[in-house]
Amino acid sequence: MNFIFDKNSHFNLANIATFFNIACGVFAIYFLTHNNFYAAALFAWLAGAFDIVDGKIARKFNLSTQFGIQLDSYADFLSFVIVPAMFIYFAVINGKEDFLNMTFVAIVFIYYVVAGLRRLIQFNINADEGEVEKYFTGVPTPLGAILLWIVYLIFAGDFINEYFVLCMMLVIGFLLNSKIKIRHL
Repeated sequence: MNFIFDKNSHFNLANIATFFNIACGVFAIYFLTHNNFYAAALFAWLAGAFDIVDGKIARKFNLSTQFGIQLDSYADFLSFVIVPAMFIYFAVINGKEDFLNMTFVAIVFIYYVVAGLRRLIQFNINADEGEVEKYFTGVPTPLGAILLWIVYLIFAGDFINEYFVLCMMLVIGFLLNSKIKIRHL
């Protein structure tokens, strides 16, 4: 069991927490494709918890590596970019294709996914092992996912329509790569 605290092991404790983040993202997608939005939301939030835990473990036990940084960003892409986009699609758009401009819908979803991916790649380029910046530049993808969740809740309360949700996806996608400073917790 020494591998759990071995910085060079791909299966150290921090990376195992990241693998749980990925597993939660996969379960969220499964439940989304089966229209079980409560279970999908539960697994999305669990992915967020594992995302917090993996970083804390990596710093506490000096397990931060380039592999872990890359793995964390792949997990974030799945859990905080793909899952929220799919959540919005299945909970807001699905079944309304005849009433919505699907070219606009496609552009919004592609933009959001590319913006999230670009943000994570730029983060990795700037990341150093074991270092934590005091501020994020741009909205971190987990916060972007939370903002999309809030937009969904407002939509579910019948306060906004599908087009407003799509416009908010564009705004949040823009904020992911903005120059706004967000304090790191």
